[in-house]
Amino acid sequence: MPEEAPKQNSSNKKNVENYDDISSTINNNNKKALKYIEDVTINTDEIQEKVLAEILSSNALVEYLQRHRLNGSTDRKTFKRVLPVVTYEDLKVDIDRIANGDKSQILCSKPISEFLTSSGTSGGERKLMPTIEEELERRSLLYSLLMPVMNQFVPNLEKGKGMYFLFTKSEAKTPGGLLARPVLTSYYKSTHFKNKSHENDPYTNYTSPIQTILCLDSYQSMYSQILCGLYQNEQVLRVGAVFASGFIRAVKFLEKHWLRLCNDIRKGTIDDEITDLDVREAVMKILKPNPKLADFVESECKKESWKGIITRLWPNTKYVDVIVTGTMSQYIPILDYYSNGLPLVCTMYASSECYFGLNLNPLCDPSEVAYTLIPTMAYFEFLPLNNIDGNADSISASEQEHLVDLVDVELGQEYELVVTTYAGLYRYRVGDILRVAGFKNKAPQFNFICRKNVVLSIDSDKTDEVELQNAVKNGSNHLSNYNASLTDYTSSADTSTIPGHYILYWEITKNNQNPIPNSVFEECCFTVEDSLNSVYRQGRITESIGPLEIKVVENGTFDKVMDFALSQGASINQYKTPRCVKYGPILELLNSKTVSSFFSPKCPQWVPGHKKWCILD
Repeated sequence: MPEEAPKQNSSNKKNVENYDDISSTINNNNKKALKYIEDVTINTDEIQEKVLAEILSSNALVEYLQRHRLNGSTDRKTFKRVLPVVTYEDLKVDIDRIANGDKSQILCSKPISEFLTSSGTSGGERKLMPTIEEELERRSLLYSLLMPVMNQFVPNLEKGKGMYFLFTKSEAKTPGGLLARPVLTSYYKSTHFKNKSHENDPYTNYTSPIQTILCLDSYQSMYSQILCGLYQNEQVLRVGAVFASGFIRAVKFLEKHWLRLCNDIRKGTIDDEITDLDVREAVMKILKPNPKLADFVESECKKESWKGIITRLWPNTKYVDVIVTGTMSQYIPILDYYSNGLPLVCTMYASSECYFGLNLNPLCDPSEVAYTLIPTMAYFEFLPLNNIDGNADSISASEQEHLVDLVDVELGQEYELVVTTYAGLYRYRVGDILRVAGFKNKAPQFNFICRKNVVLSIDSDKTDEVELQNAVKNGSNHLSNYNASLTDYTSSADTSTIPGHYILYWEITKNNQNPIPNSVFEECCFTVEDSLNSVYRQGRITESIGPLEIKVVENGTFDKVMDFALSQGASINQYKTPRCVKYGPILELLNSKTVSSFFSPKCPQWVPGHKKWCILD
């Protein structure tokens, strides 16, 4: 007679039933999310019209709309005729009033709940983006769509964990008492993120306890998150960070501290340098002595090559979830090296001003990433770059007529994104340059091309040409004491070092034979850094950006750079020295002509928050 099947005990039966219930819930939620995407991309224009009407009717009495005499109108034609297209500088007076405590309905009828700090202005301070409580709902909605899309390409991700390196940054308060903080810090500290249970949403099952993410000490946060990720290595199915640069920093951190991490895994302890009591308590709930795992991690980390270290230490990983579009594309080769060529997935497109859309084909090549803008997020318009000067800070009334709606963009054309948000931004130029790559039903899909005017970026920093010019001018002033001056310069973002750093190539004219001391060039480096915006300076303090380097090149080098450009077809009448170089042959030429190199000897000045704000304890 055949043997009887082993009887399930009641606890096993309950676990199976629970898993079946969870699986059924996941399938239902995924179907709802995908149907939502289908519906909003089919009815795109109708939804956009409704979104604009909701924003304008809700805010009909606010001072900004009254000032521009919208007079309660909610139709697109009047909206486009009456309201100007604006930049941050156009709104700064109104935003400063709110920051200083004016509770009038200036931009929005609903109370401004906090400010989200965006990248620095040319004046060196972060932008303050007003937001309202209900915007968290919209951000959470977009997050809820990501994994249902991903599940179509990589199923069963709910059966394991995600190892994501997520960090919060310092907060400040404006004089009026409103919080000012980065958008991701706001989200990670919200109940929408903190109170999510992976039992209800298994896709939020991360290896990092929430306490390690909320820890403001970057060393303690990174150490504890990597420790937890290593300890749960077999359960990890996906890894990531927000930006590619942040993920590579985590790998480099592991490369530097693996012996200490192995010791903690072996003994089931946490290093004494981790002094945050909440972090220690959370990690110790996970950690138990595991000598076998410690030996495995040690054997892999001590090998000469770190090629494929991600798949070696986390063998079940399916993909790396990081932003590698725009300036982050410079990190693709090193990510491929560490991950052994795992898919690099860019899931979402968002900013401090607004969350925009998602990538519906997440396993595509990074060069082909296209984001579908979700029409419920905000009202979207687009400034065609072929009709106007896309680099201009202001546009004429006639040029404003060229703005097109979401459904009217043309395949292959490039545009600057303009948004009208529920939180009180009206026809606001985001500064992102997008190219139409295709369509999902009636909703266009966009390649992210670049940030307008940005020439240098390593992490979340964005340095434009004007800011770079001013910083270089300030730095080169030190040469005048030695009868020398700066003849010409260019720059590059070097990501071959971790963290990456800015390089300036300087050609110098000396009016005498006296040598310039090395300390003078180091002071030039420091002055340049101290003249850059607060986002850059914060990156230097937190070590997400390395010390700036000045490479002094031979006299005549920039003539050779021009000769090379002319040999490639450039017009001598229109040629001007590029202020940032990415093209390999020109970088090789500059490096071959370098006669000396100097680094900034110290970090520039940076105080958390706005210089006029109250810093939180």
